[in-house]
Amino acid sequence: MSRSPLPPPPPSPDIWAWPNREAMLADRARAMRELTRRWLGVPAAVGFWLYGVLLAVAWGCVGIAMQTFEQGMFPDVLIGGIFLVLGIGGLVPAVILLWLGVRRDRTIRERLHAWGELGQDPAVDAGLATPARSLGWLLPSFVLAAVGLVTSLGYAASARPGTSTYADAAFFIGLGLALWVVGLLGTMKAVGHYRWAVRVPRGRAAFRPGGRAAWWGRLRRG
Repeated sequence: MSRSPLPPPPPSPDIWAWPNREAMLADRARAMRELTRRWLGVPAAVGFWLYGVLLAVAWGCVGIAMQTFEQGMFPDVLIGGIFLVLGIGGLVPAVILLWLGVRRDRTIRERLHAWGELGQDPAVDAGLATPARSLGWLLPSFVLAAVGLVTSLGYAASARPGTSTYADAAFFIGLGLALWVVGLLGTMKAVGHYRWAVRVPRGRAAFRPGGRAAWWGRLRRG
């Protein structure tokens, strides 16, 4: 999730921008390696999980605020107001950053698809399409989503009138939902990489000078 710009998509199929196939494959390899790194690499993972932690902590602050508001005393209300401000201040950027990450992933997939369809480079494609990349995201994301689902449903099933408060319900159900959403987003990244890995690097639509490929129209519309 670096702030530096992503590698651009390949030139229009109407324009042959390389002197030979070897030059095209070299540019293709550089672009696809960088796009894959930005999609599933260590910097992407660190940023993604930090945003997820921020979302969970921010909701925790909101939950504490709701619990203190139930006390109804002035010091508790004051403390609750502080936690509420902190929680909202963390929730808003966390949600925005996760949403921007989803949009960025979509752009990366489109550009990987476009570069991949220029041709075939087995040596490069085999390294980019390794299942370890998908599994590295899928396993922790699935566990996190499962924990979130168990947290939400478990509290809802165990809540009893007179012993469970609305603030507790909002806190545990909301926290579980936040964990589930972050885990689901991570799972989507893993599944997206797997689908790309089994389809794009096969070079099904080779690049031809003067040709008009369907992916270019989709890329321009997107």
